[in-house]
Amino acid sequence: MKQENLPDEYLIVDKKDIDRRIGEAKKALGNSVVILGHHYQRDEILDFADYTGDSYKLSQCAVECKEARYIVFCGVHFMAESADILSESKRIVMLPDSEAGCSMADMADSEDVVKCWDTLSRIAQGTTIPITYINSSADVKAFCGQNGGSVCTSSNASAAFKWAYSHTDRIIFFPDEHLGRNTAYSLGIPLEKMAVWDPRRPNGGLTDQQILDARIILWKGFCCVHMEFDEQQVYARKAKYPRMKIIVHPECRFEVVRLADYAGSTEYIIKMVTNAEANTQWAVGTEIHLVRRLAKQNPDKFIIGLNDYFCFCATMFRISPLRLLWVLENLVAGKIVNQVKVISSARHWAKIALDQMLKIR
Repeated sequence: MKQENLPDEYLIVDKKDIDRRIGEAKKALGNSVVILGHHYQRDEILDFADYTGDSYKLSQCAVECKEARYIVFCGVHFMAESADILSESKRIVMLPDSEAGCSMADMADSEDVVKCWDTLSRIAQGTTIPITYINSSADVKAFCGQNGGSVCTSSNASAAFKWAYSHTDRIIFFPDEHLGRNTAYSLGIPLEKMAVWDPRRPNGGLTDQQILDARIILWKGFCCVHMEFDEQQVYARKAKYPRMKIIVHPECRFEVVRLADYAGSTEYIIKMVTNAEANTQWAVGTEIHLVRRLAKQNPDKFIIGLNDYFCFCATMFRISPLRLLWVLENLVAGKIVNQVKVISSARHWAKIALDQMLKIR
């Protein structure tokens, strides 16, 4: 998918005109277009979103938005891919900035995944079920679908692991090592029964015995945003604000999650903080745009980030109001730009894995 440059005339549009023109384009397009916005987007994008949510909720929206002909996905590339797969080519999916990717998704290359799988199949007895985080390429999702596995999000990772363990004693999870470890541990899997596969090392850096002993093989991958949080930040917040509750995303390190009062998906964090009693104090370990939005929407509570510096998702930030305007005005003119379309060889099996994700509760 090649990035198209914004025409020069868009570069001189001021903010008031951007907002006005987006509103006019949305009105002209009516029900033919739906705008999906991830929680990590900036407010000036979500102001125009028809639906906001985390990856799981927006995947459901992609299935349920049956009236729309077009989906404009204000998120990152793997989300737009999933929307295209789940909409079964009945809707055209567009990403305002084609370079809005995900470094975590890039950490699990499909060729490396296949090499790992071949090694596990040679060494381990019985069935291993592959589960991929939704933060992965369509090819990796297709691999899971073809090998009896599933996709999951942080919202249903625990349920996906329970589903897998009802069929086998061993799973492999990629690409986020930390979500996998935190989820497995919460289900009673001890740390000594977890092994980390490093695709850059021969045999994943594991001995055959380590593979045989493991109940879960974790891929060595991570989220750049959530890796910014550490134990010292938890201690510092607690020392300065003794009544403060710490709530973090399960993509954070194991030690951070263990020290936190609560851990859960983006939707979980929003519900916990929003439904909390007035005058409570919260330090939130996740993307800063969401933290600031929570603080703005809950003025009766004291809400800050877990650390003191600006911790944001740079690739999400690539989706700008100007690019949203450009996509919408091209649609009004009958032109489709930045379409995301998954090739047919991956669609079938990736959809099986995504459908399995949506079935798991």
